[in-house]
Amino acid sequence: MLKYLGSRLLTFIPTFIGVTLISFAFIRVLPGDPIIVMAGERGMTEERYQELTEQFGFDRPIYEQFWDYFTGVLQGDLGDSFVTKRPVWDEFFALFPATLELAFCAMVFAVVMGLPAGVIAAVNRGKFFDRALMSSALVGYSMPIFWWALLLIIVFSGNLGWTPVSGRIDLVYYFPNSTGFMLIDSLMSGQKGAFASAVRHLVLPAIVLGTIPLAVIARQTRSAMLEVLGEDYIRTARAKGMSPGRINGIHALRNALIPVITVIGLSVGTLLGGAILTETIFSWPGIGKWMLDSIFRRDYPVVQGGLLLTAVMVMVVNLTVDVLYGVINPKIRKR
Repeated sequence: MLKYLGSRLLTFIPTFIGVTLISFAFIRVLPGDPIIVMAGERGMTEERYQELTEQFGFDRPIYEQFWDYFTGVLQGDLGDSFVTKRPVWDEFFALFPATLELAFCAMVFAVVMGLPAGVIAAVNRGKFFDRALMSSALVGYSMPIFWWALLLIIVFSGNLGWTPVSGRIDLVYYFPNSTGFMLIDSLMSGQKGAFASAVRHLVLPAIVLGTIPLAVIARQTRSAMLEVLGEDYIRTARAKGMSPGRINGIHALRNALIPVITVIGLSVGTLLGGAILTETIFSWPGIGKWMLDSIFRRDYPVVQGGLLLTAVMVMVVNLTVDVLYGVINPKIRKR
């Protein structure tokens, strides 16, 4: 197992270097001058512009700028925001709990709904439930996030008034933000109605963000289940009189989980990417909205650090998925 884990860890090195280079180059290929954006065009003299250019090191060759950035990353220094003057580390981890809470709830929604839908569709192949569930999954996968979010806001927030439009909790509640996770903090506060308010604010963003992963998980579960249900050992279990629930829920689903876990792991990147639109539409104060605002402000350290940290987290999730492969199927460890 250690050898298997070590081989997976070795892939981190080139991936990390590549992500560092991409995060450095991404913001610089966008049009716009960060000096002008920061200081404004009014009152910007040529002397002041040159002074700021030298202060932030933009007058140096691009390879020197990248080398300073890369060596700083290796030392754990992602730099300070041009706008707030705060370390990128501090800003990222102050906002990350909000994104993690949203992404976790979205993934729970996707898995809880997607796995049973895929199993039901596979067991009822070619029947009404199969066609209905897979058609719904296709529609869910095809809908743009911003359109789906606005539609749910109009229906559930505007017409029915069941859910709030934006934010994480009603303004009438105030308590220390101890963990950064609003569900936990509101529950710990002891204030009546605080937890229910946090849940109501979380419902729509989680559904919007989890819809595409739900559709992918459902379709992948159906495909994997159909493949497993055609195996000889499944036919043998049926011939022995084993109950359909035991066959489908234990023997078939367990062996169909490997491709499904792969999809779940890859969906983490989709969740973090989709969080940018979702957080912007719902005014959710997480890293997605933070990075989008930083792109508009050409805040180089924030965009570079945010992309890098997000990519590293996706890499860690993929490593965890690889380890789960070895736990579910020990034969994979020997490859």
